[in-house]
Amino acid sequence: MNGQQRSSRGVIMTINIPQKAEQILHILNEAGYEAYVVGGCVRDSILDRVPGDWDITTSALPEQVKELFHRTVDTGIQHGTVTVMMGKEGFEVTTYRVDGEYHDGRHPDAVTFTRSLEEDLKRRDFTINAMAYHPEHGLVDLFGGMEDINRKIIRCVGDPVERFTEDALRIMRAVRFAGQLGFSIEEKTKQAASKLASNLEKISAERIETEIRKLLLSNHPELLRAAYELGITEVVLPEFDAIMQTEQNTPHHFTNVGEHTLKALELIPANKVLRYTMLLHDMGKPKMKTTDENGRDHFKGHGEESERIANEVLHRLKMDNDTIKKVTKLVKWHDVRTQPTPKAVRKAMNKLGEELYPLLLQVQYADTMAQSTYQREEKLERIHKVKVIYEQIIEEKQCFSIRNLAVNGKDLIAIGITQGKQIGEILNILLEDVLEEPSHNTKEYLLELAKNKIGQEA
Repeated sequence: MNGQQRSSRGVIMTINIPQKAEQILHILNEAGYEAYVVGGCVRDSILDRVPGDWDITTSALPEQVKELFHRTVDTGIQHGTVTVMMGKEGFEVTTYRVDGEYHDGRHPDAVTFTRSLEEDLKRRDFTINAMAYHPEHGLVDLFGGMEDINRKIIRCVGDPVERFTEDALRIMRAVRFAGQLGFSIEEKTKQAASKLASNLEKISAERIETEIRKLLLSNHPELLRAAYELGITEVVLPEFDAIMQTEQNTPHHFTNVGEHTLKALELIPANKVLRYTMLLHDMGKPKMKTTDENGRDHFKGHGEESERIANEVLHRLKMDNDTIKKVTKLVKWHDVRTQPTPKAVRKAMNKLGEELYPLLLQVQYADTMAQSTYQREEKLERIHKVKVIYEQIIEEKQCFSIRNLAVNGKDLIAIGITQGKQIGEILNILLEDVLEEPSHNTKEYLLELAKNKIGQEA
């Protein structure tokens, strides 16, 4: 919140609006139209968060907005939205509107423009997102958004069943906002979300992934538990339900697989690859679970099974290939305990790559800290020793991949190795030697070794 001032109308919030956004409001007002900044930027300003963008709502029709500004883009003109370009910055300006029926559970079949700000705010999802602000008129809060911010609750505007029926994605947004803001979900809103969770089947995978990612990257990724309790994950991530229902009778754990996963999510930095890795790292446990004659559970091979499931889930969510590659590799390796020797660490770095290896150490640390205290010190000591060796390898620029070898394909061609397949095989042999003994990574030694290998093959 930037400040308050008192007037005859009551308390008027003072929010610092970017100069360009205020200029748009002024131009619209000078032309005789109402205009306010609205939604998330108002909410975030009140919460002392930095708004990602500044949206504007106005009584002006789209064509009237376009007449007033030199550069505009028709980003969603059928729904009344025009992006006004101020220099290189774009501001979405949307006409006050009333939404029609929502037959697809996501988009209104049609919109009707209105001259009423109240009608426009009434169609929005949550009270904290249904506030508007103008530097002269102050805060317009018709549905108790400020009260809900003070109470730290997420509550639908009007009837929550209507709001969620209009757009099922709002069900996930309720949980996501709770995670981002550290709020709880109001009871009637929660009941409606649970009742209508099955409608999420109508929502595209890309939009589902966006909400999951925003929740995972929030300060409270453990609120995925709320998504489970409301029946949301049953629709969008059934694999999570499976781990929430898988007990772990082993001294290494004190919770079920799902609760362990939620704790690990809290302990890992808010990075997309890391958070998705922690979400998916134990997804293979339900299938791989066995119980011995003493009643102790085992999950042998769960890393590979979790990798398979992670690959399936991320493709289903239309995740980009780079993230899929990184996450699945980390999931596969998360339970592989590299011995704290330089040779073992170099070989592990070769398999994972320089970029992913330090991430693996973070994954293993979070995984360990989310387990029971059984053998925790020994586990943490191994991770620490491996980390020290890893840092030494990097500092000394030791070779752990073909591209770090002192020779390359051209060098091998120069000594008479011309077949592509043979070049690859020889380079791998040279790398194996250097992984064993890094001091061997000299051009003279490696070329001599390559000649000897050719001689043996001849």
